[in-house]
Amino acid sequence: MATKPQFTIDNSPAVAFHYRLAIFTSGGKFVDGYTLGVLSIALAVLPASFGMTPLLAGLVGSAALVGLFLGSICFGQVADRIGRRKLYQIDLAVFLIASIVQFFVQDAVQLFIVRLILGIAIGIDYAVGPTYLSEMLPQKLRGPLLGSLAAVWRFGFLASIGVGVLLNGLHLGTGAWKWILVSSAVPSAIVMILRLGSPESPRWLVAQGRAAEAEAIVKKHINPNAGVDDLVESLRNSDKDRRSGMETLKLLYSRKWRSRTLFAGFFWIAQATPQTAIFTFLPSLFVALGLQNGLTPTLIQNAFFALGGVVGMIVVNRFTRRGLLISTFWLMAVSVLALAVLPHPAAAVVIACLCVYAFIEAIAGNLQFVYPAELFPTSMRAAGVGMAAALSRIGAAIGTFLLPVVLAAFGVQVIMIATVALLALGAIVSSKVAPETARHGLEEESPTSNGQTQRKTTTV
Repeated sequence: MATKPQFTIDNSPAVAFHYRLAIFTSGGKFVDGYTLGVLSIALAVLPASFGMTPLLAGLVGSAALVGLFLGSICFGQVADRIGRRKLYQIDLAVFLIASIVQFFVQDAVQLFIVRLILGIAIGIDYAVGPTYLSEMLPQKLRGPLLGSLAAVWRFGFLASIGVGVLLNGLHLGTGAWKWILVSSAVPSAIVMILRLGSPESPRWLVAQGRAAEAEAIVKKHINPNAGVDDLVESLRNSDKDRRSGMETLKLLYSRKWRSRTLFAGFFWIAQATPQTAIFTFLPSLFVALGLQNGLTPTLIQNAFFALGGVVGMIVVNRFTRRGLLISTFWLMAVSVLALAVLPHPAAAVVIACLCVYAFIEAIAGNLQFVYPAELFPTSMRAAGVGMAAALSRIGAAIGTFLLPVVLAAFGVQVIMIATVALLALGAIVSSKVAPETARHGLEEESPTSNGQTQRKTTTV
């Protein structure tokens, strides 16, 4: 008679492998943040001869977000079919190649195309990275280590601003923007090398009927006394049929799962739309708000952004998911309220408001990589996370495209009013429909026919 394993993936003790995998995965998030952030400095120093109009700037700024939408929605389903490991490694190769190609673009159209490809790579990483890591971690590490992805993303964004300002100060001439953009190839190459040799997700292998392979990986990398019997038993009690991509898509919007799918996308939209639009054009936004130089306050605000990511990683398990989400929505709305009601705020008010907003948004942003991964079962987790990321990029792409156009036509106050309204809407909707997933095992969540979890939950 086989001996029952002492540990499962969910209750296994923390080991070095968990932290190494978190570093490899968060490295992808660093690259994501760096790739998106570096454009803000590049656009600010583009020479007039490049011919970048507000409309073209909006298109280029939103290109990576459109690509992120495509990558998330398409490749999340691919990861549920072919596994996590292949895409986990391939997307960094795409990052590296496209980053280098940026150096050779000659006009806005070419830049749009390359940024679109980079966005697809980011979309793959958004769908696969958090899914892969969540399926390897024990329950007690899931909140802080998944939350660390958002923190590292913010450090990547901050690093891109710092490198961009540094390179611009080296007097590289009219081609400085090219060196700023191509700098993203360096972290891409490093993370690509680190991820080589990563094992396949045991949860995915069990879902494919390959329990022996999953067991071997768990014993080798996690604990010799751990096993996957709990996953095999869970599979017996679930729908074991392999689904096509279209069938998975239909299931995400079925009566059983659509409330979670739409909620995951909505809260991410409400967080990411103002954040992405504001941060992409932050130097120009600071100038529009009355500051003479937008680069220095941009660096200061991004430092608060990175600090907030660290704080969010620490507190994510000390609050319920619902409580943290709803409270931070309200705090973000209040933080920029003065910019929405004051026609000519003082420079100190502008910097203070946007720094406080960045700090709180970074805390809230930790939930973007924690919450969606906890809302779906293994068989559709990558597709669910990918769909949430894809939906969020619709709002982010629209906001980023419209910001320079609205800024030129109506001024900055209209942008701030819209930001406050969207954040308040996020708080209201979340208070009505957000489920609680904190301190639950990944296989424990099973919505009823109305989409609500059967577990009793609490909020703060």
